[in-house]
Amino acid sequence: MKSSVLVLGCVALIASSFAISALERPDHFKGKEAKTLAEAVVNFKEANQRFAQLQSAKLTPEAMAEIHQLTYSMEVALEKIHQETAQLKVVLEEVHIASEKMDVSTVQQQGALYLKNATTLVK
Repeated sequence: MKSSVLVLGCVALIASSFAISALERPDHFKGKEAKTLAEAVVNFKEANQRFAQLQSAKLTPEAMAEIHQLTYSMEVALEKIHQETAQLKVVLEEVHIASEKMDVSTVQQQGALYLKNATTLVK
């Protein structure tokens, strides 16, 4: 019985500490939107360049706040890149299978789609 009360007390204490931590966190921002793979790559590149600049200098409270805000755009960009590369993998597999079957039409059609998106990643 005492151990159950102790466990419940610990759980309540841990839960309340998470709630307090969430309240103490800085305001949250909306990341820069990325509707396409191209937008995501540009946003990711720009945010990383700015982050590198900030990281190489003295990390003042202002710099830390800017880094915090940048991470939202970086996360949005990475999520879009992840979604698009998952789809790119599917398209590449279609090209792979079509090439085994000598399916010229699918290789041309899906290959063009693959190259369009793959080229966006490696500009």
